[in-house]
Amino acid sequence: MRPALQVEGLRVVRGEGRRQRTVLDDVALTVASGEVVLLEGPSGSGKTTLMLVAAGLLTPHAGRVAVAGHPLSDPSQRRSLRATHIGFVFQRANLLDRLSVWENVALAGALAGCPAPAIGPEVDRLLDALGIADLAHRSPAELSGGEEHRVAVARALVHRPALVLADEPTGNLDAVSGRAVAATLCALARERGAGVLIATHDARLQPWADRRVALVDGVLHPLSGSLV
Repeated sequence: MRPALQVEGLRVVRGEGRRQRTVLDDVALTVASGEVVLLEGPSGSGKTTLMLVAAGLLTPHAGRVAVAGHPLSDPSQRRSLRATHIGFVFQRANLLDRLSVWENVALAGALAGCPAPAIGPEVDRLLDALGIADLAHRSPAELSGGEEHRVAVARALVHRPALVLADEPTGNLDAVSGRAVAATLCALARERGAGVLIATHDARLQPWADRRVALVDGVLHPLSGSLV
């Protein structure tokens, strides 16, 4: 089976001349299907840059990125690959206020090209699994922070992506809501065979991770004896 994410020899440089700084230095990382990997490190270490490269939103100066075996080297194909193969969960839920909870999730499925008859049942299954089926017709303005993030998890998974990228997904949540979001995200992603890469400072997420890695000064290191 092809890895959900494979990056090799990534190098990203910012600035010019004396102000030039290497943000990512020969980074290599593989995330297997069904695996949850935590990406840790201090602020400014390059975590967000690596996430942007993995999402095809930033082109590295050197290196290779592939999602489910599909290279992100062709700019003309990146948008399509993002829509169909990648799910996103970020620190802010970024739901569309004019749409209901159900419509926010369904829209992600439609944009990914999911067959129309399959979208409704898939949305219903996810909302039920996340414990928010009773909120389906509410607007985002009526939700708590934890509820918003559960909707964001559903939106990220509705098209059954190969890779889920989560950038500080529990950063704005209290301890109880953060644990609930992390647990459901990891459980549902594993159930669907998606690889998950989570950039985080939150130690509460460690029990759900298969592996932890850390970026320090642009260099990737394994944590807890794991292998990158």
